[in-house]
Amino acid sequence: MGCSPSRPGPLITKAATIDQASVEGVTTKSKTASFRRNSFQLSADAEENSLLADVDCNVVSSFRRAKSRVSSLFDRKIRLPGSEDKIIVYFTSLRGIRRTFEDCYAVRNIFRGFPVSVDERDISMDFGYRIELQNVLGKNIVSLPQVFISGRHIGGAEEIKQLYEFGDLAKHLEGFPVRDLRFICESCGDARFFPCLNCNGSCKIFDEDEGQLRRCLECNENGLIRCPACSS
Repeated sequence: MGCSPSRPGPLITKAATIDQASVEGVTTKSKTASFRRNSFQLSADAEENSLLADVDCNVVSSFRRAKSRVSSLFDRKIRLPGSEDKIIVYFTSLRGIRRTFEDCYAVRNIFRGFPVSVDERDISMDFGYRIELQNVLGKNIVSLPQVFISGRHIGGAEEIKQLYEFGDLAKHLEGFPVRDLRFICESCGDARFFPCLNCNGSCKIFDEDEGQLRRCLECNENGLIRCPACSS
């Protein structure tokens, strides 16, 4: 007579039952969370549609395009190494190009309306910042300003203005170190730079051993160093 097929023992059956229950529990929780997210989104969409019901269709179309663009800003793949815990704004303080200066001024003012610390990098004061920005963006000609939040490239003036107008900028600034809006650095007056203490801003020092002037290695091309009191 042939041997009858073996049956799983009670322990194996119990374990299988427990595993099945665990899977069903995880699946149920996942479905519940997904349902809640979808319900919240549907509620938000319904409220938005209600508000836009009486608005001109062209205005609504422009609004939806702008909103779609804003929602994709934080999916950008360009990253600035070593800035994961910072808000960085590359800008210029020169008035050579009026539109660029006004855009830089506007973006800096937007961030100054929030109680957060912002690392402002003026490329007109330090050419090293320009090189840094060019390397990160991968191109020689870059428009200003350029903003990075938590290491991610957000964009320029238009993107920041849209985030601000839609109320999304404040959400992405949560968790950053708080700064008193009335604070002004006593060392540099918020200029972020001051003359090099080693060469007094001349970019040159006298080498007594060689008996000649040589380039100071502690400052930039303008004879400036970053203020250690307020610059990160």
